[in-house]
Amino acid sequence: MITKCLFPVAGYGTRFLPATKSMPKEMLPIVNKPLVQYGVEEAIEAGMNTCAMVTGRGKRAIADHFDINFELEHQIAGSGKEAYLDSIRNVLDNGIFTMVRQREMKGLGHAILTGQSLIGNDPFGVILSDDLCINDGPGVLAQMVELFKQFRCSIVAIQEVPMDEVHKYGVIAGEPLKDGIYRVDEMVEKPTQEDAPSNLAIIGRYILTPDIFDIIRDTPPGANGEVQLTDALQTQAKQGCVMAYKFKGRRFDCGSVPGFVEATNYVYENIYNKKG
Repeated sequence: MITKCLFPVAGYGTRFLPATKSMPKEMLPIVNKPLVQYGVEEAIEAGMNTCAMVTGRGKRAIADHFDINFELEHQIAGSGKEAYLDSIRNVLDNGIFTMVRQREMKGLGHAILTGQSLIGNDPFGVILSDDLCINDGPGVLAQMVELFKQFRCSIVAIQEVPMDEVHKYGVIAGEPLKDGIYRVDEMVEKPTQEDAPSNLAIIGRYILTPDIFDIIRDTPPGANGEVQLTDALQTQAKQGCVMAYKFKGRRFDCGSVPGFVEATNYVYENIYNKKG
């Protein structure tokens, strides 16, 4: 039903300088796999094998990662090291990768709009690689696809956060329906603690219907002078319907150094070591 997933990967990654001066933050490894590959694997699991990357200057390493490296393959062919390439080979065998550049950093909404030429007039997923989600069962995006089959409208993934952290997120308020599902009434981007409508924060997983492109095009700059996807979704909620879903799984904020370290330790202890 949904075959395309958009990856906004044009950001500078300033919180990880100097490491990200010449390397995309999305290529930072959680143990031995870059962040963006975790997201691509989640998208493919959800049936979204067309991965549309909205990149920027200095991001060629992402395109190179999702391509064949003939020299490397030749050097390690037939050796024990060849098994280290199994996960990326599986991604390349099952995924289709397209790229477009975001020339200016004007916010997540602008990044989504930049990807319209790659998406067309279809519903699509969005993954922000900064948010690493680990699941024993179906991934977050696969869970959301099942909801989309029922509601056929835009869906945002949410989780409860401490009230003193709501200023870091888009925050929703809405009518609870069942099983952690809400019909959204209000969305606020990075509110103060006093202005936050709840502690239900949006994390980097979305399913969007294609009318969002026209809405973003008509959305004026908001917080930080950027075109905010949250503002466009607020308009979409008023005009029709947006659902919020309290997902199953564990999420790590890998856009921050503490969250990145926590994710690395968790993956090493609970996933990497068990494979060994």
